[in-house]
Amino acid sequence: MEVTILKIEDPSCFWIAVKEYAPGIASETVYENLNAEMEQFYNSSKDADEVKQEEIEKGQVYVVFSEELKCWCRALVKSVRCHIDGFQLVCFLVDYAKYCYVASENIRVLVGAFAKISHRAKKCRLHCTKPLTLHIDYCENTAKIGPAKRWDTAAVDHFRKLLEEATEVKATIQTVEDKVLEVFLFVTIRDEKICVNDDLVAKHFAHYKEGEGPAKSSSDVSDDEVLLDPECVPVEFVGPTFLARPKLPFGEEMSSHLGPGLAGCNSVLEKPSQRSHTDLNDSIMPVASMVPGLPSKEDKAVWTERLPQFLNSISLQTHIVEDDQQSFQNVGKEKNFVFLSKKIEPSSFLETAPLFDGLKKELACSKFSGPTFTQSYCWPAIAWGCDVVAISHQGNDPLLYIPPVLTLLQEKDYQALRNMSGPLALIVCPGWKKAQLVFDLLNTFGKGCRPLHPMLIILGQNKEAASQMEMQGCEVVVTTPYNLQRLLEHNTRLLYRVCHLVLDETEVLFSDTFEQMFTILTCYKKATAQAQGNLPHQIIAVGTQWNKHITPLIKEFLTDPYIVITVIEEAAIFGNVQQVVQPCMNSNRTAELLKILDFTQKNFQKVLIFTDSITEVEMIHKALKSHSIVSMKKHRESRCNAACVLERWRKMYSSGTPAVLVLTDDCLQSLGITDATWVIHFNFPSPAVFGQRLQSMSDNFCTGIKDSAVDQEDMKAKSVILLTENSSCHAPEILYYLKRAEAEIPEELYDLTARVQESEEDEKFSRPLCASLKTFGICRNRTECPDRHQINLSIDMAQNIADEMIETLECVTILPLFIVHATNYFGRIVKKQKDQYAVLAKEMNDYFKVPGHRISVNTMEKSVFYGLREGAICHRVQVVENPAKDEENVYKVTVKYIDEGRTSQVNSDQLLHLPLKFQSLPPQAVEIIVCRVKPVENEAEWNPKVTDHISSKIKGKLHHAKVIHALGKTVWVDPMIGVTSLPSIKMWINEYNIRSEILSTGLGTDNPEHVGAIQKLCRQMPVLDHAESLECLPAKPETTVEKFGTSVEALLVRSTKEDTAGLEEASSPQAPSIQENTAESFNSPVTPPSNDAVQTKEAEDSTVHQQKSCHPPIKWFQDDVSVSLKVQILKATDSKCEFSREKVTFSAYSEGKLYVADLELYQSVIAEKSTCVIKDTEAVILLVKEKKGAWCKLLKNKNPHVSLDFEHWEESEDERPFTVGSAKVSYPPAGSEDWFESSEDSDTESDE
Repeated sequence: MEVTILKIEDPSCFWIAVKEYAPGIASETVYENLNAEMEQFYNSSKDADEVKQEEIEKGQVYVVFSEELKCWCRALVKSVRCHIDGFQLVCFLVDYAKYCYVASENIRVLVGAFAKISHRAKKCRLHCTKPLTLHIDYCENTAKIGPAKRWDTAAVDHFRKLLEEATEVKATIQTVEDKVLEVFLFVTIRDEKICVNDDLVAKHFAHYKEGEGPAKSSSDVSDDEVLLDPECVPVEFVGPTFLARPKLPFGEEMSSHLGPGLAGCNSVLEKPSQRSHTDLNDSIMPVASMVPGLPSKEDKAVWTERLPQFLNSISLQTHIVEDDQQSFQNVGKEKNFVFLSKKIEPSSFLETAPLFDGLKKELACSKFSGPTFTQSYCWPAIAWGCDVVAISHQGNDPLLYIPPVLTLLQEKDYQALRNMSGPLALIVCPGWKKAQLVFDLLNTFGKGCRPLHPMLIILGQNKEAASQMEMQGCEVVVTTPYNLQRLLEHNTRLLYRVCHLVLDETEVLFSDTFEQMFTILTCYKKATAQAQGNLPHQIIAVGTQWNKHITPLIKEFLTDPYIVITVIEEAAIFGNVQQVVQPCMNSNRTAELLKILDFTQKNFQKVLIFTDSITEVEMIHKALKSHSIVSMKKHRESRCNAACVLERWRKMYSSGTPAVLVLTDDCLQSLGITDATWVIHFNFPSPAVFGQRLQSMSDNFCTGIKDSAVDQEDMKAKSVILLTENSSCHAPEILYYLKRAEAEIPEELYDLTARVQESEEDEKFSRPLCASLKTFGICRNRTECPDRHQINLSIDMAQNIADEMIETLECVTILPLFIVHATNYFGRIVKKQKDQYAVLAKEMNDYFKVPGHRISVNTMEKSVFYGLREGAICHRVQVVENPAKDEENVYKVTVKYIDEGRTSQVNSDQLLHLPLKFQSLPPQAVEIIVCRVKPVENEAEWNPKVTDHISSKIKGKLHHAKVIHALGKTVWVDPMIGVTSLPSIKMWINEYNIRSEILSTGLGTDNPEHVGAIQKLCRQMPVLDHAESLECLPAKPETTVEKFGTSVEALLVRSTKEDTAGLEEASSPQAPSIQENTAESFNSPVTPPSNDAVQTKEAEDSTVHQQKSCHPPIKWFQDDVSVSLKVQILKATDSKCEFSREKVTFSAYSEGKLYVADLELYQSVIAEKSTCVIKDTEAVILLVKEKKGAWCKLLKNKNPHVSLDFEHWEESEDERPFTVGSAKVSYPPAGSEDWFESSEDSDTESDE
């Protein structure tokens, strides 16, 4: 029969209209009369009922007015979408095979008389004709032809061309499957008759194969589906004009230089116009009689009866939307979600991706597994040169945009810009680390294209570098917002040549550098406005989350962009879904639910009520029924199947009744509901479940770009969360999402989130202390950080720095040995008089020089010390991981160098038995952190340039430093000075200040809050004396951080005299105090009262006394006979001073406060001869030494309130590290750049 082609998608999906008369088939005249009668009826008759928007049902046929055709048409409603200016229907015109938008006021009820005539458009596919493609191995430079999941673009183009050039088209129907006609098509072109099915097979676009469904269109293929095996040989089916033909050698390898017959199998290699037609005889016999045994689904007699019925059916399947339609698609078996502002045909396979061949080869050789689901949609739009906004879980992957951008740079003509300087493509990344990754990928995948000379520009705060930057010949620049802004300050014409601007991790760029980004975009907009000629200008914005700043980006700077969103939660924000959080008691949830469902007659909704248990589904359903609310229920034990529930769901709403369905989450996928208007979360959702629930409203997401202020009436989709006191631990994630959705958030959710985060922090109590918190004083994302952010004495104080390692806080000698980054090192604190480790190292080297002493270890044990000989140097190491033995005797062992701090893997046969005499000295490695400096531009990590620069300067060299704080085996220092010793003249020369060196690179900046943050962290520790801190350490505290006391005795850190005032303030009675007994705070579960109640009461009294007293600042100095202590206290009253041989206790009141100092002395004194004199501003204590001589320190245990009085201190010449002769050392405040005095300032010498 002769047909007219109405619409073509591919050979497996096209629509026809029957031209000639056939039994049971309406002729064209019937449809012409139908159209005339519909025009007259709906234009003039008042009986035509308007359809209210809330009554429109998806999947039903109505009459709509088509603006394109200027007439009334029968249309199948595909979806209803809300816009700022009202509602729009996406409709398929069943008589014209066209998609169109229809305003809600232009839809009418289909009158029964007009519904009786069958639809004119019939959906078809070519019978038993399956697609082929050329599978190219770019690494081997070979190609294999074989079956494909979908049709090649060249095959579709050839199919279209045949039908467009045909003067006559005829079809023979072979069978019907899923309401789709399977046909052989015959066309006449310039008096030549061609069978389209055979022609596609002859050109190797297709092969004949029976018994499979239609070839998938590209939108039906998900990322995880793989290509058919190209080496499998399909069943050869003989078509009407191919009674004898050689079988195609599927799977045989061909060289990359393809012959003319096979070169057309891939659109990348050859145009379809190069193929010839296949001749047919003039007299064409019926297919059924020509091919014996033609397969059919039904008996011929039955088929003859059913064909007219099918052709008159008014229910036809439709395909995907036209190019101008906004769509939501569920793609593939995994039901991947995608929102598209305009239709994009995805490129699901590398062979057919819109990339040039050289790049495909590089990707294939790199074992590239893509394109991923998101890449399959983004690559085509970017390769077309269009503006693109992509939001995906993989939105931080640079391969989302690098391959198509490289293709544009390879294939586009930029000759008009040859006389200008500057890059063609500019990629803006949120930080140096991401920029480095992008730069490396450009170098990797740019090998197959023309030289682009990419540049990575990280200037920091170095202004001279910006002015001296040369970009001659560079066509791709990768940088960050701050660096780009500095470049623009020196070169305003930098953007004039840029054709492709990429914004990587858009949500981070706009959140952290909002002002810089809009300055850059404004400059780019001005540059493009002044550009000459018809040059391409493209902005690509990719990210993982929708950001409120993306809307003004689209409205002000982008031109008709393609928006691709593959995350349902982000599409909901873009779609303006109203998010509501309703606090209530857990026992009152049902009553609150009934209030929400108090519908009015003008406010009918389609409501889904989600819960996570069958019991609650039954309970809610029963409660709704008792309040006369008609509802349905669905859970895995329900008798009613999904199809039945869906049918009732549609009928309830169309009959004027609110559709209410109560269900569990596991039923959602089988139902496939996407047209709900309300979702009520009866149980607090997890992030994964939350997205699935929102997807059930995807048909009602707004699809237009909105202004920031949108009326709630425009928010058709609504999500309601019932928040109770028992809500789950997912509160932080949901709160973060609701903030981004700009929802109104009740205080109860903030409180719940705080409790959850506190609980999560307690769960991290056995983790290491956060490195970022130690290094910079702040952790930017505590929720995501796996480490703890509070002090755990059992870990942090388990290995204190030995007292003898630090002779004085004011100056220590540091030897950095392992550099973590620019401000974090591991090394040793070297003693000035006698370095015990130096003695130990010499003894070990001498010991292991003897071959007989090198005893190998057969069985490794974790945490045990061993010897390791590397060349002539011996180290002490500790096994940190249980070794995994292999078949051989030698295996790798992870060890830590306990005197250097580094970790490494060594062969098991290198470890030696370490005698006990070499294990007595504690591990010497100390973690060293330089204070008050951090990376520029809020970077989270140091640029490797800074780390390499500092490492080359300091590794293995002596430094003098002032200790600000010490915690366990970690010391914070400020400053840290590189020094050189001149022993011949007994002089130290200051060479550099590490902090100043970092600042001079331009990649570091001042961090004044660092020291204060460390002090605050240390004040959270419980009140324990030094002995208790090592003996009574719990695995996990029973109290929270807020219950920790802040008495200065709890700090257990060394502090300088400059910190005394702040610490004294922390120890005052006004500061937060411990709410529980200190011992109880660290013991396991609380036990009932016992006979030791009296002792417990005494301990409590002692603790209260500790909390109510303050420790006064004390300075001390000495001579050979005595030690003088100056207790800084104003107008002391009721003073007491008790002396014993190894202890002195002072107490007094000042201005209403009690001050107590309980000092355990390092050496003995004569108590009877010691005195205490009270003055107006201080109390002076004189201690007479039992033995004459110098003390190396005053107290057995470090006290942060006791420091040296340098105004009276006198030391021997050998002990003077900073000066020569009698010059006095001056100590400015902590961190001063000139803290260490250079010997050059001293012009006198003395031999005293």
